[in-house]
Amino acid sequence: MQEDLRLIIDLVLVLAVAAGGGLFAALLRQPVILGYLIGGMVVGPAGLGLIKELIQVETLAQFGVAFLLFALGVEFSFAELKKVQKISLGGGGLQIVLTILVTALVSLGVGWVSSPAQGVFLGAILSLSSTAVVLKCLMEGNETETPHGQVLLGILVVQDLALGLMLAVLPALDKPAESIGMAVLLALVRIGLFAAGAVVAGIWLIPPLLRLLARTESRELFLLGVVALCLGIALLTEYLGLSIEMGAFVAGLMISEVEYADQTLTYVEPLRDIFASLFFATIGMLIDPVFLWHNLELILGLVALVFVGKFLIITPLVKLFRYPWKTALIAGLGLAQIGEFSFVLASEGRALGLVSQRVYLLILGTTAVTLVITPFVWQLVPFLFNFAESIPWLKPYLSGEGRPLDTSEDLPWKDHVVVCGYGRVGRNLVKLLQQHNLPVVVIDQSESRIQQLREAGVPYVYGNCVSFHVLETAAVTHAKGMAIALPDPMSIRLTLKRALELSPEIDIVVRANHNKNIEVLYQLGAREVVQPEFEASLEMATYILTDVGFSPIVVQQEMQQIRNRHYLDLRPEESPSQVSRILRQATQGMNRRWYPLPEDSPLIDMTLEQADMRYLTGVSLMAIRRADGEEIDYPQAQTKLAAGDRLLVVGSDKELAALAEFAQGQAAMPAENSACQWLTIDSDCAVLGKTLADLNLVQEYGVRVQAIRRSGKFIRLPDGHTKLQVNDQLLLCGSLSSVLLNLPKSTHWQKRR
Repeated sequence: MQEDLRLIIDLVLVLAVAAGGGLFAALLRQPVILGYLIGGMVVGPAGLGLIKELIQVETLAQFGVAFLLFALGVEFSFAELKKVQKISLGGGGLQIVLTILVTALVSLGVGWVSSPAQGVFLGAILSLSSTAVVLKCLMEGNETETPHGQVLLGILVVQDLALGLMLAVLPALDKPAESIGMAVLLALVRIGLFAAGAVVAGIWLIPPLLRLLARTESRELFLLGVVALCLGIALLTEYLGLSIEMGAFVAGLMISEVEYADQTLTYVEPLRDIFASLFFATIGMLIDPVFLWHNLELILGLVALVFVGKFLIITPLVKLFRYPWKTALIAGLGLAQIGEFSFVLASEGRALGLVSQRVYLLILGTTAVTLVITPFVWQLVPFLFNFAESIPWLKPYLSGEGRPLDTSEDLPWKDHVVVCGYGRVGRNLVKLLQQHNLPVVVIDQSESRIQQLREAGVPYVYGNCVSFHVLETAAVTHAKGMAIALPDPMSIRLTLKRALELSPEIDIVVRANHNKNIEVLYQLGAREVVQPEFEASLEMATYILTDVGFSPIVVQQEMQQIRNRHYLDLRPEESPSQVSRILRQATQGMNRRWYPLPEDSPLIDMTLEQADMRYLTGVSLMAIRRADGEEIDYPQAQTKLAAGDRLLVVGSDKELAALAEFAQGQAAMPAENSACQWLTIDSDCAVLGKTLADLNLVQEYGVRVQAIRRSGKFIRLPDGHTKLQVNDQLLLCGSLSSVLLNLPKSTHWQKRR
């Protein structure tokens, strides 16, 4: 068979098994990367041996890594790099040095290697993590802009840059110290010259070239020019002794600052996805299942050592740079594997005689297994944190209950607006609020954004919005309103839930990053949910309809009706099974439970509006499963509860316990002519420090304290010995006249609107 035809057949075969493996993994609800790896292993030399031109296929697969890093560079601009420059440069550099040092000492101590040079080489291999796998996991979970996503990408970028330095030093490892020093110096000079050239080209050459290509209005020509630019710069770095991957990433960074960055990314993404699947399949071809089986115990032991060792190195380093424990732990788990670029180092080391064939195969097998395991570990992360947060002494460290790192001196404490997130949306929102002379407090956990707030003189709280202590420091309980504009969907949901736990009646507006989050956020208690893409459509439609002669008032009313219907007119139709799956995914990182409604529950035949469970117990009702199997996702206010219902609820353990008492009739609920009201105790309140027994509320006013919220804790049916503290929120239930008239006049308690 002709050689070129053989290569075409091999390429078609690899892409086919990658597609088949990816489909199989998707049907099993597993990451598609796993399917690509298994597909490559099946047709590779150690499997069925169907691939004949392995070297050529591997060469083409390098395009996958190049396009992955090119796309990452386009998205991860210089501005984004600056946000995490401390953890990426400092933390990433320290991680590499510590991993090499620890590996060299341990491997020499236990006799795995016979010389320090071999120990350093082994440490260099283990110090690299998988940019391709981690990036794919982040993209699939829409987590590239989250704090942990930024940390992971920042460290990975430094590791990729270090690869060029490692390859340059590798030939001199078994030489005298002077040779190693000279090799390092020459590599740094090459990197410096290349960086300087990249800056010059990014300012004066790339923008005019892209504008020229764009003016042709030819999609094909623009794509061809961009691909040629990406691969040309990648080959240049290879020629300079660095790496193709480094060149592709830098090419993306050069384009990221040009106005055509989004257009470039749109055109390149299909190529990236195709070649990336080819790359992962070729990684699978390197896995020898027979060798893995014969050395299974040893390889599993090495995998465990790699995961535990890298986790114990990376997690404290991230925490050292003042990130929350949760971010540090996710970073430690996410980077605990060995990267695909370690294959490159291992091959070079074998060629230079630094490792034997057996050690090379062990490295290959260990690396491959860590790559296969990583997607599973990534999927387990939410469940691991849910389990850890159920342990009382661990919960304060993992549930965001950390103290603020810093606060401005002029924090307003009353009648202000709390803005969570100081990105583009948050920055514009603060500017508009200040133009109307509204006091604002911004919460953010990015050092660079906090510095911007300091320079702009905007009051801030430096910390995690999910933290109860941070929200309390921002005086959420006394705020007029709150806006949540965070990039991470899970942080948005947790911040919303915990803000309402602290202040049940506060109005919160939330930016939804995706239309599938809209109903979840409304169900969790958001007053308004804004979806930027839909809002852009509404504003454009408003302008056009008004311009062609429709009444501005009528047009505005129509647009508002669409908003009131939660953008349902614009959202794609989804089947009940799709809605149910989205709901499960959205709540999997939260404390959720299916609660069976008792047969004799007083809630039966009540509407959700009448029961008002979130207001009275704090839980959010997400779905109802009827006795006949029917499921109602995101039930409306007029939905009636029925016997045999099972309720999917989200809330803290105390709130879920309160729901159980509420549903079993052990706690009083408002009757037809009664009402409930949340009241907040101020510092000058006359009842401060008194117990509920001292106040004698039932006899004196005809009301009772149903619950107390104190520092994010939900105290259900407090006893008479409970002392009242500053900022306590009391849920008082009784007759309408008692709650709304007598009590506020008879006390100095601050009523919430």
